[in-house]
Amino acid sequence: MLINPEGQEFTYALRFKFSTTNNEAEYEALLAGLRIAKVMKIEHLQAFVDSQLVANQVLGIFEARQSIIQLYLSKVRELVESFRSFTIGHVRRSQNKKADALSKLASITFAHPAKEALVEVLEKRSIEAQEVHDLIIEEENTWMKPLREYLELEILPEDKKEARKIRIKAPSYKIMNGALYRKSFLTPWLRCVGPNQASMIIREMHEGICGLHSGPRSIVAKMLRMGYYWPTMHEDTVTLLRTCEPCQIHAKVQKQPKQDMISVLSA
Repeated sequence: MLINPEGQEFTYALRFKFSTTNNEAEYEALLAGLRIAKVMKIEHLQAFVDSQLVANQVLGIFEARQSIIQLYLSKVRELVESFRSFTIGHVRRSQNKKADALSKLASITFAHPAKEALVEVLEKRSIEAQEVHDLIIEEENTWMKPLREYLELEILPEDKKEARKIRIKAPSYKIMNGALYRKSFLTPWLRCVGPNQASMIIREMHEGICGLHSGPRSIVAKMLRMGYYWPTMHEDTVTLLRTCEPCQIHAKVQKQPKQDMISVLSA
């Protein structure tokens, strides 16, 4: 059960598709609550768990000896760093009848659960590593580097003119979750991308699954609506579209003879 700062209660249950011990289930529930609180932008969090062992391990009173529990504990401490303050306590089952009823509710299979009870099905453990590979690798020296250095470290270029440009541009940019974004007045924050990603985005918008081989202005407007930005969007789009072979083959060709040719033939 989650309680927001306004005092509203949110009933939330987990159903596991894998075998687990009681302590592992307690850690899964704790991690789920921490993830939800992080998404809700909560700064000060107070958590209660049924297991005194889990509470004392998170507090550092007890030592985690099993390898799986150590992984769970490491994951919890990683998420705890997202909050300005965090406390955890133990509550007895006899004093927490709602949570006990909720644990039985999650084990019941039904097609239409009540709106007040949200049941999430976990296919695998939260501690299982997920390998993520970047499809496109950007170079270090891109147009974003001076802006990131100024926003993160307040480092400016040695050239006074370039430094002045960075100071003027900086208020329109912001770093969120490690990525650079640009402010937009008509759409949400635009994700800034480098040249390699920009080339892939243009090709996907122009000739990808949903591409219609549109013109540069249409492609640039579509990319902005999708939430991407880089300074030379229009120029890069025009340059790349000139190399599109289907566009060259099916382009409209002027077949009517020019006026000077008509005069020559008539003479």
